[in-house]
Amino acid sequence: MPSTDPFADLGVRPVDGGGELRVWSRRATTVELCVFDARDRDWVADSVALRRDRHGVWSGTSELLVPGAYYSVRASGPSGPSDDFDPSRHLLDPYARGLGRTADGGWRGYVQDGAFDWGGVAKPATPLDRTVIYEAHVKGLTMRNPALPPELRGTYAGLAHPATVEYLQDLGVTAVELLPVHQHVSEERLQQMGLTNYWGYNTLNFFTPHAAYATREAQFGGTGAVLREFKGMVRGLHEAGLEVILDVVYNHTAEEGRGGPTTSLRGLDDASYYRHLPDGGYIDTTGCGNTIDFSQPAAQRLVLDSLVYWAEEVQVDGFRFDLAATLGRDAAAEFDPHHPLLEDIALDPRLQGSKLIAEPWDVGMGGWQVGNFPKPWSEWNDGYRDRMRTFWLRDIAAGRHHGLPSEGIGSLARRLAGSNHVFALERGPLASVNFITAHDGFTAADLVSYDEKHNLGNGEDNRDGSNDNKSYNHGVEGPSDDPDVVAARGKAIRNLLGTLLLSAGVPMLTAGDEYGRSQRGNNNAYCQDSELTWLDWTGRTDRQQQLHRVVRELIRLRRENPALRPVRFGRWGETTRGATQMDWYNKQGLSMSLEDWDSPAERTLQYLAASTPEVEPFNRILLVVHGLESEVTVTLPAHEGVAGYTLLWDSSRDDLTGAELDRRPGDALAVGPASMQLFRAR
Repeated sequence: MPSTDPFADLGVRPVDGGGELRVWSRRATTVELCVFDARDRDWVADSVALRRDRHGVWSGTSELLVPGAYYSVRASGPSGPSDDFDPSRHLLDPYARGLGRTADGGWRGYVQDGAFDWGGVAKPATPLDRTVIYEAHVKGLTMRNPALPPELRGTYAGLAHPATVEYLQDLGVTAVELLPVHQHVSEERLQQMGLTNYWGYNTLNFFTPHAAYATREAQFGGTGAVLREFKGMVRGLHEAGLEVILDVVYNHTAEEGRGGPTTSLRGLDDASYYRHLPDGGYIDTTGCGNTIDFSQPAAQRLVLDSLVYWAEEVQVDGFRFDLAATLGRDAAAEFDPHHPLLEDIALDPRLQGSKLIAEPWDVGMGGWQVGNFPKPWSEWNDGYRDRMRTFWLRDIAAGRHHGLPSEGIGSLARRLAGSNHVFALERGPLASVNFITAHDGFTAADLVSYDEKHNLGNGEDNRDGSNDNKSYNHGVEGPSDDPDVVAARGKAIRNLLGTLLLSAGVPMLTAGDEYGRSQRGNNNAYCQDSELTWLDWTGRTDRQQQLHRVVRELIRLRRENPALRPVRFGRWGETTRGATQMDWYNKQGLSMSLEDWDSPAERTLQYLAASTPEVEPFNRILLVVHGLESEVTVTLPAHEGVAGYTLLWDSSRDDLTGAELDRRPGDALAVGPASMQLFRAR
């Protein structure tokens, strides 16, 4: 019985005697399939005029359209202000599973061979509350690792190499979130400047892995070799219990603005795939030249089919959606939290269990949508990032220069406890993806070493990159050998990463922050494919190695103490399984008063958190946070069921050697300037 789904089986599928291509274009008047000679990707060996159905889907078959065959489409149509048809232009099938280059640098799709033996390896299915995300670049993570054979460095195979896997396992992270791995290209502007788009947020095709991240053996290994290497990476990470999350860029494409390269959607149906002004100019809510129009069912389906392909065929575990607010804009370009695409992604049974993470903003009107995505989406929490940076850096700077910070500790506490002022009760704390840094912006080491960005190497006279970094250089701009400055910076990083890993929510650690990687003050290194952005594996100082040990210990403490990892928000006066019972005390060990929360002079709290067991044993911790650069003595709180406290971590120390570990309620505890201490309650 024929399918009632108008968008079923888009792309190439095998049929008796060859293959069938189905592409969508509402405004085209003719669409042609071109299949190229096996030895010459510019020589058309077969040309087929496709037939249009009433839904705008064009289809046709060719006996040459078999695995390994290179092909394109050409389209004719009207010449309105929002059209860009050219019947002589070879275009990529938006659903092409493989891509290759022509002699003159053009692109062709090819019919993929997806055969792969998964060997029975299943997805790890790590619960979200146990997830610790490690944001990394495929090339940058391993390019400088001497433990890898040279031919594997900077590749998918290098990421799955035992040396890389063992490092990630030893650190304790549970998921690797990869910067874009869909096939991407550098913008024409960057190419003219002799630079490349290192991060990869300029997607050419939504179904094909970026070939340059494969080994040369795979790049020249014939049909399916790059995809097999990618799948091998996923399988290898899964065997080690590590999930793979892809940073996906569906909001715009590499076709850029008017005058940019036309490679696919623009030539197939510019008016339908992109958002336009009445004069044909682009509505740009992405800052990248064009914006895909997700009020169109075909554009929605393109994204959904791509996600399902990566989740099912390639077995990835989740997605982080770049500029996700764009995906939720309706026909009027206004954000709708109930947009069909957002709900389809959340409800599609083929994506159940996939981790869905929104970057919940774009650059258009009404683009900041933190807290507004539907369940089960999680979201990058920029308010968390900004408040933690301010508390541990800008407020400390203000205290040095003006005597007192501008704020008390209340806003930190709200975010420490899961940001329930941002995310609805039914979504819970796991809706918040907490982070201090990400690929864009300063690294953690640069946050504590630079007051200003230093982006001259990007070729834009230091105009690019944010000027609002909420950083503090601790008195010296850039590298310093002053022991007081070095010590203050080290403690500040421990405070920032300690807060991140001890907060309710889902923590995301940027690759390299675990040892204090610097980009020499560049806070927008998107075009720096060099040792500036690649992780250093051999030149780490003693302090960097000590920081690595601290971060590893913090991840272990998070894993072992479920009170730090609530699944749900609690309700006052009720017992909620999976929530954490939270009690807040001031430095005297008494319940917090309004002044304790809000006074810049009283930036000390004691956070007693008890799990409400659902699948793990009962657990209770005490976190002491002190946000002034003067030592304070606190009285450890008395609480029913608590007989004592055991010190687990102190940010004012490199380790606990010589520290007094066991305390009792009512004991006086000396807390160092601007520091944290974590206890397990007995």
